[in-house]
Amino acid sequence: MAFLPEEVAKKFVVMPIAKEDDTLSVAMVDPRDLQTLEFIEKKTGFTVRPYIATAEAKDSEMKSRISQHKASRPRYWKTIEEPLDLIGALKKHKHKYEVIIIDCLTLYLSNLMHKGLKQGEIIKRIKDAAGYIKAMKESVIVISNEVGLGIVPENKLAREFRDISGLSNQIMAKAADEVVFIQAGIALKLK
Repeated sequence: MAFLPEEVAKKFVVMPIAKEDDTLSVAMVDPRDLQTLEFIEKKTGFTVRPYIATAEAKDSEMKSRISQHKASRPRYWKTIEEPLDLIGALKKHKHKYEVIIIDCLTLYLSNLMHKGLKQGEIIKRIKDAAGYIKAMKESVIVISNEVGLGIVPENKLAREFRDISGLSNQIMAKAADEVVFIQAGIALKLK
């Protein structure tokens, strides 16, 4: 979308998603970064609203977080809550949007593990999803967490999750046109 100058989008790692009247919705590294939002508003003349996706609510704390995220979203955003069938959700919404944000891959992996899927089954789903996303004409932004930078976890389930997450991130990164790693709020373009 031509609403946001390319140099601004690259500098702040911001992607314009939609425009309705005088409001520009963007996907960005930190939707709470008010300085970036104000800069973009001054540069474009639009009111800027960031997009924040949700996770599955399994306890009261997550329900509260999701409620806060929903309240901050523009009213015209479509949220698809799909904890297990990523490709099915993508197929169902193919050709409906210019940009689809998957938030987040790490929670998706956790959901699959909690359903009892083994590492091989999960990695196959990730490879299939990466291939499907690569073939889509829409821009797809996959958000994930890096969980392998700390110490080796002491329990088997945590080590397995760390390993599956690391493999999944590698698969998605290999298939992606661009890869950005965010550390301490600073975007580092890896690919």
